[in-house]
Amino acid sequence: MHPLSILLLGLAMSTDAFAAAVGKGAAMFKPRWADALRTGLIFGVVEAITPIIGWLLGSVAERYIEEWDHWIAFGLLSALGLHMIWKALHADGEDEAPLRTGIWAVALAGLATSIDAMAVGVGLAFIEVNILVVAAVVGLCTFTMVTLGVMAGRALGALIGKRAEIAGGVILILVGATIVYEHVFA
Repeated sequence: MHPLSILLLGLAMSTDAFAAAVGKGAAMFKPRWADALRTGLIFGVVEAITPIIGWLLGSVAERYIEEWDHWIAFGLLSALGLHMIWKALHADGEDEAPLRTGIWAVALAGLATSIDAMAVGVGLAFIEVNILVVAAVVGLCTFTMVTLGVMAGRALGALIGKRAEIAGGVILILVGATIVYEHVFA
């Protein structure tokens, strides 16, 4: 997998966590850097672990579907991308409560926003990729985006969060298309 594709994947995987962090920051009177860094670290670690879990699950099934693996990766990434876009366009904002600040509440929110990263990990099991590098990039992107999201949340509010999720969905679809292109034409 090309390094640029890995970076774009990391950014795409971090957009829903970024949107949640913007909501958290918007709910805080004055976000502090210590709170933002702690939240970013928790989200980043959780987001880095889940693609590895997905990759392990997908690796078990690889020998059964090796012939169609790139199409499966494309389908999973496209479905996740379309879901992110749909969710961003149809969210009314009422079902998204601000994140609580306790460590377990933040970890649970991090897990909730990283389920898609686990599904991406399943898809990545079918292509030639170093999952540890991908997981590290996803974790670092999420750490950075969440930290910045908490700090910028007061100013940005929900406006940027929805646009970030739409962009993340589009990027996932493009990464999936790139995987198919690389396998079909390489």
